[in-house]
Amino acid sequence: MTDVDLASRVVGGSVVAASDESFGFKERLVDPAEPAFVPGTYDLRGEVVDGWETRRHAGRDGDWAIIRLGAPGRLYTVDVDTRSFSGNHPTACAVDACALERTEDPVDPGVVWTPIVEMTALKADSHNPLAVTDPRRWTHLRLRLQSDGGVARLRAYGAVIPDPVLWTGVTVEVSGLEQGGRVEWCSDSFYSSATSLVAPNRPHNMGDGWETRRRRDIGPDTHDAVIISFAVPADLRRIEIDTSYFVFNASTEVSVLGSCSGPDREHGWGRVAFDVPVLARTALIPDARQVFPVDVSGVTALRVQAYPDGGIARVRALGVPTADGLRVLQSRWADSGGSARHDGGRW
Repeated sequence: MTDVDLASRVVGGSVVAASDESFGFKERLVDPAEPAFVPGTYDLRGEVVDGWETRRHAGRDGDWAIIRLGAPGRLYTVDVDTRSFSGNHPTACAVDACALERTEDPVDPGVVWTPIVEMTALKADSHNPLAVTDPRRWTHLRLRLQSDGGVARLRAYGAVIPDPVLWTGVTVEVSGLEQGGRVEWCSDSFYSSATSLVAPNRPHNMGDGWETRRRRDIGPDTHDAVIISFAVPADLRRIEIDTSYFVFNASTEVSVLGSCSGPDREHGWGRVAFDVPVLARTALIPDARQVFPVDVSGVTALRVQAYPDGGIARVRALGVPTADGLRVLQSRWADSGGSARHDGGRW
C-alpha cells in the first residue's frame, strides 16, 4: 500500500498561512478528496477552482503556503498536484520543513526552515512527485512557488514517527493511522480503499470504509482479508470492528489473526506468518460499532478476515507497546531529531 499522507485533513493537517489566496482558498491544499473542477462556473472571485490559487504578478519572491502536518514524521515524497491548473499553474516550487513545538508560531521570522526539495519546475495539470531524502521528523512544511499560480493539492507521503512519551504507561490505538498503523495489503478494494479502516475519525457514510465486490465462490472458509501493521510490537487489549453505515452489505462474520514477526525486503508481507489467534470467528451486526476484549502479547500486525465479503468501516486495535517496542520508538524518535522537551500537549 502507499505511504501515509501526513498533511491530509484526515489526520488533522492544516494550512496555517499563505501569502495570498485571491482565487482559491489555501485550505483546499490538504483536502483528502480528489480535486474536482467544473469549467465555466463563476463566483465573485472569478472561475471557481478546487485548489489554492493566488493573484497574478506575485513579484520577485513568489507565493508561499505553510502546512502543519497532522501526523509529524519522516517524508519520502511531496506531490505538488496541479491538476486542472494549466495556463495558471506555478512555474516551479521548492519545499522547506521545520520541527516546532506545539504552540510555536510557524510564521515567526525566527523559525529555521530546512530545504528538503530544491526549486523544481512544475508540470501543468499533473501530479508532480518530488523525492525527499532527509530522514528527520518534521512538523511543518513550507511550499514556496517561484511565481504566482494555482496548486490543487499538496500530499506529503511518509511514515508517522510517534512521540514515545505519549505511548508510555497508556493504552494506545496501535493500529491507528496517527500512531503509525498502516494498511499493508488487502484481498480486494473494488468499491473503496481499505486505508479507511485505520482512519482516526468516525465514519461519516458508506463510502468511508472498506467495501469489496460480491464474491460468487461462497464456501465455508471463503473470505476477504486485510493486513494492518503497527509502528512497533504491542500487547493487545481490545479489538473494535465498526460496520457503521453498512446496513445491507456489512460482512457477516470476522476473525482476526496476529503476527509476531515482520516483513523482509525481498517478499514484503507476502510470507509473514499470521498464526496468533486474536479474535475467533465472530458474527457481526450491521451498522454498529462492536468491541471485543482480547489479551494477546507481542503482536506486530493483524490479518483481519471478513466473511465472506462486504463492508467494514473501521478496525481499531488498542494496546500498549511491549518493552522492546517502546525502546524502538525511543530510538526512532532520537534518530529522527525528535525534541527531548515536551509541553504536555499532543501534536
